[in-house]
Amino acid sequence: MTMKKFIPFVVAGMFGGLMTWGAIQWVSPTLETTNSDIAFVSNGVIDNDKFPFDFAEAAELAGPSVVLIQAQVSDQLASQQQKERMEDSPFSKFFDLFGEGNMEMMPFSWNMVPPPGTGSGVIISEDGYIVTNNHVVEKYDEINVTLDGGESFKAKVVGKDPSSDLAVVKISAKGLPTLKMANSDQAKVGEWVLAIGNPYEELRSTVTAGIISAKGRDINILKGERNIEEFIQTDAAINPGNSGGALVNADGELVGINTAIYSRTGSYVGYSFAIPSNLMAEIVADIIKNGDIERVSLGVNVNEINVEIAEQLDLPVTEGLLVRKVVERSSAQYAGILPDDIIVGVDGNKVKTFNDLKRKMDYSKVGDVLSIKVMRDGELKTVEVRLKDGL
Repeated sequence: MTMKKFIPFVVAGMFGGLMTWGAIQWVSPTLETTNSDIAFVSNGVIDNDKFPFDFAEAAELAGPSVVLIQAQVSDQLASQQQKERMEDSPFSKFFDLFGEGNMEMMPFSWNMVPPPGTGSGVIISEDGYIVTNNHVVEKYDEINVTLDGGESFKAKVVGKDPSSDLAVVKISAKGLPTLKMANSDQAKVGEWVLAIGNPYEELRSTVTAGIISAKGRDINILKGERNIEEFIQTDAAINPGNSGGALVNADGELVGINTAIYSRTGSYVGYSFAIPSNLMAEIVADIIKNGDIERVSLGVNVNEINVEIAEQLDLPVTEGLLVRKVVERSSAQYAGILPDDIIVGVDGNKVKTFNDLKRKMDYSKVGDVLSIKVMRDGELKTVEVRLKDGL
């Protein structure tokens, strides 16, 4: 093939190359503009200027509202507790019989007064109301609160609710910093949160971060039959001393009150639990208004009804709670609820599951009157039940 035959191919190749170079020069500015919002990662380090948020502002907003709580037993209460232990002891009569009823002779564990309690709290009002966990203060009568800035106050217990592990204490102060309350119902699994508290007492105002791992956890950690457990589970590091501290979102809003850890060692191993702010707010308002909370019981044993059970028992409805037993001297008995009644509603809301009824009872108090709708012998009836202290 002669040189003349190659010329057209050479010219075409040069022309194509020039066209490609021109296209790249025309398009590249557009690509640079389009990618200007991308956060580049170099050697595993994120460009913070491109990250959607950091936790510095949230920690700065929330930190001043979290306090250190130190509680101890006064000499007077310690003496009273020791006396009660003596009276309750199966060996007390033996020691008294021989005139040896002095405390030095009793087993060491019976002599012990509760060790000083240390935890955290969250200021919820400018005039000194502070929420914490019940287990931080329940055994003590001398409470000291230290603010984030170091100022200390004597505090008094306003009221406690063991069933939710919440308590309120108050100090005499004004103009205190408070946190904006988040709607904990809107908190999402996977959302970033901060835990702020005083682990091990010495590590004051410690901030740790994690995500919400789950919601509505019932881990059966609270004592009693009428406990309220709807915990937010997180993987933010929480240790002894964090109890009663704040769980806040990335905006510095209070999402929950840190309460417990899942651990076989007593220290954090990956799972933490907080009382949701919505539940806390309702119970705390009740404590401030009424003092200690008394939980109530309807006084019925029930079975949930479904289609299968309704067919087996030939029931007129396929949803509700079948009353199997009414407890003697209970609120239900005094109101006239009978075995084989089917509870289908309370205060205008349908009752389909046991949790529907339990949730209503959790938020009710002694003296409240509930309108309970029951199906009896195929007819709907409304029974007014005045609640009394649970049996």
